[in-house]
Amino acid sequence: MAHPLDNPLWSALTGPQAHLAVRNGRSARYPADVSPFAAVADGSQGAWNDLALLAGEGGTVGVAAAHREPPSGWELVEATPGVQMDGSGLDVGTDQEAVRLGPADVPEMLDLVARTRPGPFLPRTIVLGTYLGIRRGGLLVGMAGERMRPPGWGEISAVCTDPAHRGQGLAGRLVRAVGAVIRERGDVPFLHAAASNGTGIRLYEHLGFTLRRKLLFGALRVVAPYPARAASSDPAARAASSAR
Repeated sequence: MAHPLDNPLWSALTGPQAHLAVRNGRSARYPADVSPFAAVADGSQGAWNDLALLAGEGGTVGVAAAHREPPSGWELVEATPGVQMDGSGLDVGTDQEAVRLGPADVPEMLDLVARTRPGPFLPRTIVLGTYLGIRRGGLLVGMAGERMRPPGWGEISAVCTDPAHRGQGLAGRLVRAVGAVIRERGDVPFLHAAASNGTGIRLYEHLGFTLRRKLLFGALRVVAPYPARAASSDPAARAASSAR
């Protein structure tokens, strides 16, 4: 059997996060205001055609483990080399200063993300899991949370620190605290990072993460329409337009 992290988005969207998924045939995506990421069950052209129906003509989705040569009907808009890291050895620990963030904190979270650019974070990304933050002087200066949840695993994501508060160990503390939430649930932490983020990767290795594999994150855009055959046979596909 395939490992859940071999196709983590598909594993999550058809597993613990299936309640969030917008599905069509052998494809799935998160709602557009939650995450830009989508997945296919396999590399078949039929699965990519199913995803094209969810994205819509000219639509763009993010995928993990992309190929430099995109499938027929798609173009590769952006490609970011990355790494997938296994947190089985993460030294988790709760943090008394870390507070749970909720919907009322989203404007501050979006502002922090805009200043630090840790990766996609949208108005409803917070529904993907637990987010923890650290405040100084009442201001949110660091946060980390969860994104993908393949069976038995929990991805730590959106790790960011205000530039004025870096060098104080906040990122490491928050990673360990989110890791403790994941472990308490009975899952194993993991994460993805851009291969160019040497500082972050060294921190994660210091905390106990190990490299599982290298992969390519891609932004793919639909450049050819497909017949709406799958939409009529899959009830979830009929709701796709409301999620775009």
